[in-house]
Amino acid sequence: MTLLRSKTEVSANPPQPAPHFVPSPITNIEDTGLSALWLQDLVLKILYFQGYLSGFKIAEEIALPFSGIVDQIMEALKKEKFVEVKSSQQMGLGEGSYIYGITGLGITRAREALERSQYAGPAPVPIKIYNIAILRQSRAKSYFTARLLHQALASLVINERTYQRIGPAVNSGTSVFLYGPPGNGKTSIARGIGNMILQDTMYIPYAIYIDGQVVKLYDNVNHQLAREEDTTAVGTGNLRSSGRRDPRWIKIRRPFIVTGGELNMESLDLVYDDTNKYYEAPFQMKANGGILLIDDFGRQQIRPRDLLNRWIVPLENRIDYLTLKTGRKVEIPFDVMVIFSTNLPPRDLVDEAFLRRLRHKIEIGDPSYDEFREIFKRIASIKGVNYSDQGLAYLLQEWYIKRGRKLRASHPRDLCDQILDISRYLGVEPTMSKELLDRAAEAYFVDI
Repeated sequence: MTLLRSKTEVSANPPQPAPHFVPSPITNIEDTGLSALWLQDLVLKILYFQGYLSGFKIAEEIALPFSGIVDQIMEALKKEKFVEVKSSQQMGLGEGSYIYGITGLGITRAREALERSQYAGPAPVPIKIYNIAILRQSRAKSYFTARLLHQALASLVINERTYQRIGPAVNSGTSVFLYGPPGNGKTSIARGIGNMILQDTMYIPYAIYIDGQVVKLYDNVNHQLAREEDTTAVGTGNLRSSGRRDPRWIKIRRPFIVTGGELNMESLDLVYDDTNKYYEAPFQMKANGGILLIDDFGRQQIRPRDLLNRWIVPLENRIDYLTLKTGRKVEIPFDVMVIFSTNLPPRDLVDEAFLRRLRHKIEIGDPSYDEFREIFKRIASIKGVNYSDQGLAYLLQEWYIKRGRKLRASHPRDLCDQILDISRYLGVEPTMSKELLDRAAEAYFVDI
């Protein structure tokens, strides 16, 4: 990164966490907010795909307690002859150990259900319950102090003036516009903030239920699991559910989701899978409660103005509206801190009216000579290059001042990598000698 970290001690109070939220336990089918028939179809689809399963395994697959819910579903399916018990060796574990198989009638009903949707996973949570949970876990209920911010960004070289601008931006939890020349650490700052956010946890459901439709929310690529504490498993085996809360929810670290040039307008709405016939949640919904970083803003497949127009209502009202394929609009909380990071001049991207809607604008400029020296010393130490003030002075004079080249915070890292590559080839020690610096600079810099 750029910039020189202040050595001044900052005293701060501990951060105030958001009120603890745990999904309430559920004990019967009514508590799920889903109809018994819908849950029966879900079980039949799972048996159709997976074959014979125990009652406990079915409970694990649909993320619902066996006692009081899955046992009632299986009893109803047996009564209608959609499933049958293949084995009843209890081994002291009760009906949950029974092995169930789908019948011919059950296969017919499962296929009918699959025509409507091929979703066969954890039971979803009604959208109303999800909205309430997101609001209760809002990041607006917590804040970060100067001390914590310095700790989170300690690996970067940042001056105090920039710290004083980043801190309030993080605590706003709304929107941040990071701009400036490439290679000065805008993405590194955003990731440092994200690492700080990741220290906190929250609950999200595996999936959401909206008017008979399923929206898959949990994403093992973008969501990082958090350790469950003091849990009691439902059923047997390595289950993903806890008996002390609704097992349809999963505990994660607050999301930090990064999207770049692949972002388009379609990915900012509910994405319907025509083959599987269920929805995937958009980036901003998956990022609820955390951070969405739009990296390389201005280089997406859509015009910056169109992208920003999409964010006007969410950024101002903290509410987003998503659209089902039926045309119905669905309201969800927008508890997302959006970070726009760009190397392009702001005037080439947005007008003044739109910049006004972005709460915090922070320019990440080129490092000063002292800051560049501090960065070089740190990087050289990490990478095993013998640092030399004389060598740095030579580099600055010959390859920057004489050539009118601007300093970039990424240059020390890249030049040290060049020195390492060259020294290994020559079989010499990696030092900041004039010869190695010249060869590294010649290989690295290109005059445009």
